[in-house]
Amino acid sequence: MHWHSPNLEPLTSPSEYGDFSDSGTPDPAHVDPAVLGALLHRHGWQRRGGAAGRYGRWTPPGYSGTSLLVPESRAFPDCADLLEEALTALSRSALPSAREVLYGLSVPSDEIRWDRRVPEGPEGPYGPQGAAAWTVQEQLRSAARQLLLAGALADRARAGYYGARHRGQAERALDGVLVGPAPGGRRLTAYVPVDGGRGTMTRLHHALHAAREAVDYRRATGGMEAFDAAVEAGVSRELADALIALVRGSEGARIALAWAPAAGVPAGCAARPEPVEFSPGDLPVLREAAARYTRDEPAVPVRVAGAVVRMRRSAPGGGGTIRLRVLAGAEIPYVRAVLDEEAYRVAGHAHLVGAAIRVSGRLQRRGGFRRLTDATDVTPVPLDEVERDRLMKSLDESLDPTDVLPTDD
Repeated sequence: MHWHSPNLEPLTSPSEYGDFSDSGTPDPAHVDPAVLGALLHRHGWQRRGGAAGRYGRWTPPGYSGTSLLVPESRAFPDCADLLEEALTALSRSALPSAREVLYGLSVPSDEIRWDRRVPEGPEGPYGPQGAAAWTVQEQLRSAARQLLLAGALADRARAGYYGARHRGQAERALDGVLVGPAPGGRRLTAYVPVDGGRGTMTRLHHALHAAREAVDYRRATGGMEAFDAAVEAGVSRELADALIALVRGSEGARIALAWAPAAGVPAGCAARPEPVEFSPGDLPVLREAAARYTRDEPAVPVRVAGAVVRMRRSAPGGGGTIRLRVLAGAEIPYVRAVLDEEAYRVAGHAHLVGAAIRVSGRLQRRGGFRRLTDATDVTPVPLDEVERDRLMKSLDESLDPTDVLPTDD
């Protein structure tokens, strides 16, 4: 079932809200009463009596006289009727927690919550306080997205520094993530669908605890070796940068994960993961780790195939620089390479006839793994007419200015 709540929004598009009005409520026949009870408890509802072993009476946060009767299992005779009444009441409720519970039922999702302690701003509903609140909300949202992206990158490969590598795949993995509102910029919750997002959350679970342990080790002993071992757990420059962005300007931040009740606990993870906290005192260590990861990540030998999208040289003769839209051989969108005169001529001919080329070299970390050094063995890749048309169409559709680093030109 495709279901969005007006209190939830896509992580990548803060101004667009999902549409709940067209989707109704989850089908009671497909709702597990135990999952409903677990979600109510997670989102602050309290059980206040009921018949033990049969059903419970649940009240929302800040109890205001309303309640839900939720059966404990489908063995209860009136299970279907009680579930239908409970789901209808939740769908009509204006409580944010009601929408969150319904979303968790409709799209089984792991949850990650950020709590960021920021200093109080000046009093008043408008003016400086409002401006400060807007700024800290954007800071929290941006840091949250960076952290999820670091988890998605680690789910695809282990590296101390990714740069442009695997970024496209990782960003696409976050397309289904929704977030709740962040009033005041102090708290934010993201809902990561189990289908397609469980790997990201599992990796974050391990990476956050490994990062915390590595920071503690550095502060206690002065050694950075723990950060080297933490790479296998998913710690990277990208994760360190995300934590820096989260903590900077605050009095500290806490990150808590919770697994989708309908999907169970992933292998190798704690059933109720302990929250992980970082403070301003951790920032120097995190900055040191980010610099270390960038400095130590080795160049990668590759042989890539790509279409020439730009050529430049300082004089009519001699070699020059080309830019390739990478089609195979490396998980990056574009790469630059300096070619000698003969290789540059081969690349120019391929560009004119709409063919691709293959080239060997080493991807360098400088520029985010977008530069190919020691380029050799440049050869054209024959394409039939159908493949050529498909290639040209893909180039037209996929060219994205955000893929270009300022240092590319």
